[in-house]
Amino acid sequence: MRVPLYQAKAEFFKTLGHPARIRILELLSERDHAVHEMLGKIAIEPSNLSQQLAVLRRAGLVLSQRHAGEVVYSVSVPEVRDLLLAARQILSGVLASQGALEAELSQSAPQ
Repeated sequence: MRVPLYQAKAEFFKTLGHPARIRILELLSERDHAVHEMLGKIAIEPSNLSQQLAVLRRAGLVLSQRHAGEVVYSVSVPEVRDLLLAARQILSGVLASQGALEAELSQSAPQ
């Protein structure tokens, strides 16, 4: 039985629903990274990084290859970069409007 697209999208966004996974994808969007390089840039335990990479691998968002005795990860779908950029733009707009709304409310509040 086929999964409806909206349900598949929900599962996709659940996969992205962890700060470490987002940070991993941000790093891999810049360039390929070995595990030890990511550990220096993400404040998590090696076992947790491994778990998060496994989730992203199962979802098909990252690929791993062995190079010179170390595992190097890369983004498997270039559109992940676009998605992260779109999320940044959406959040910037939302936060800017919330800030404008808060400023407006604080100005109109009775003193």
